Amino acid sequence: MIPLRGRDDHGYAGNSSVTRGLIVVLVATAALAQGPGPVASTGIRFEEIAARSGLSFLTSSSPTSNKNQIETMVAGVGLLDYDSDGYLDVYLVNGAAIPSLIKDSPIYWNRLFHNNHDGTFTDVTEKAGIAGAGYGMGVAVGDYDNDGWPDLFVANVTSNQLFHNNGDGTFTDVTTKAGLQGAKLDGSKMWSAGAGWFDYNNDGHLDLFVVNYCKWEVNKDPFCTIGGGARGYCHPRYYAATHNTLYRNNGDGTFTDVSEETGIASQFGKGMSVSFADYDGDGFMDAFVANDTTRNFLFHNLGGKKFEEVGELAGVAYGSNGAALSGMGSDFRDVNNDGLPDIWHTAVEFETFPLYGNRGRGDFADWTVSSGLARATSQMSGWGNGVVDFDNDGWKDLFVTRSNVLDNIGSVVPERQYPERNSVFRNLGDGKFEDVSLGAGPDFQKEAPHRGVAFGDLDNDGRVDVVATVLNGAVKLFHNASDGTRHWILLRLVGTKSNRMGIGAQLRITTEDGRSQWNEVTTAVGYASSSDNRVHFGLGASRHIKEIEIRWPSGIKQVLHDTDVDRVMTIQEPPS
Repeated sequence: MIPLRGRDDHGYAGNSSVTRGLIVVLVATAALAQGPGPVASTGIRFEEIAARSGLSFLTSSSPTSNKNQIETMVAGVGLLDYDSDGYLDVYLVNGAAIPSLIKDSPIYWNRLFHNNHDGTFTDVTEKAGIAGAGYGMGVAVGDYDNDGWPDLFVANVTSNQLFHNNGDGTFTDVTTKAGLQGAKLDGSKMWSAGAGWFDYNNDGHLDLFVVNYCKWEVNKDPFCTIGGGARGYCHPRYYAATHNTLYRNNGDGTFTDVSEETGIASQFGKGMSVSFADYDGDGFMDAFVANDTTRNFLFHNLGGKKFEEVGELAGVAYGSNGAALSGMGSDFRDVNNDGLPDIWHTAVEFETFPLYGNRGRGDFADWTVSSGLARATSQMSGWGNGVVDFDNDGWKDLFVTRSNVLDNIGSVVPERQYPERNSVFRNLGDGKFEDVSLGAGPDFQKEAPHRGVAFGDLDNDGRVDVVATVLNGAVKLFHNASDGTRHWILLRLVGTKSNRMGIGAQLRITTEDGRSQWNEVTTAVGYASSSDNRVHFGLGASRHIKEIEIRWPSGIKQVLHDTDVDRVMTIQEPPS
């Protein structure tokens, strides 16, 4: 989470002597970087329907004049079918009072909204017992005990929380029993920005990766100014780095911190998000961590026992200019239909949002310029993101929630605004993306300080919808109103030998025209958020799927033939 950045110090809050020449630098850079405007789209379109659907939620970060760093980073959103009725429900994370960091009022509650199947939602927070405690940041959805009911892990600045789904519409806080309150560094609990579930050792039980940001204490942030003027949020260099935490699931409702023995704790950075994929095809899930102003991490899984950090060797640690970026949200998914998961993460203006293409040799190529994303994103600051096929044409598109990080940036650089509109980039299928945001509907043009975002088909119509949070503002529900004539399939996997949610399963589908697509089961997408675990494929004009091939985390391979389309399909893992 950092303010405006050119090459090194441009735009960060700091001592006035550091940033005195900010305005001249930014205006000059902006003039040089202007390119053609976005191209209107006739395919991808959204309608914002949160208010009329009953999804009523205001993020509350308790902003103060002290400019506590946590105030500008709230918060994530999770999509899950908590009651197993076949429809996605919405869980929204919230902040707390400052300086107490306690949810001393309902305005700070995390909230759970039940999907009523008719386009409306009902707040069931009190009944579910899931309002949370402490200052929230992110959420991760996963069925950690394989009972068929998705559970919730909430990453907090204060003590983290694990909520066990009781299967009757209620949850129980089992954090202490599970041992997931949060790891400490130098005697203090680390600030957790997000988390993700994956089965790193393929034992059939979901393990938990927690992303920790930086060392921080309430009301003790340095006094940093913007261009020598008003106080602002400080550059991350004023905060010490931390390490991430890996918890092994013991299979009995408890977890063991294995960060040291697996090598995760040996790497210090300022983590903002984690996403998972088996990038080298060895059958074990790897982890990518987007770091803020420190190099990104790519943790290569060495057979489910240890991890080797290979970000620099693989070519994903830095931006194209060789500098560490302001990494925010990330997604680890195949964008060009070659069967190899690629990496896309967000950053801040003048850095671009890098796209790293998997070359299948254990390394990645920087596709940011060749894909058109360098020019398209150079003036943007992004938070949450996802790689999703919104128009069902068989090619995954890119979505980003946007906002400058400096809430008073306009007072320093009039050409800049704190709120920004979100952006969607259509995949043209030839290695390039076009910004189609202006054609995505009038609701999509509204600017706001957007933060977390989650993706899922909320009404089961085959088009993936979007839920985005707004810092100290109302949540947005972008209903996907794109062309509904194209075909699709939504696959819900049920593991038996593998973990119940099938997280980590890799899928390939081949349509009647002989074309193939790849995807995988994950909920860890973007910044501080958790998306639908069902796997979506857009099929274009294809009315029939010739073959579905699944590689389960257990190693079992399953092939299904001649599948009908335009439906939600449940697939259970076979015994062998």
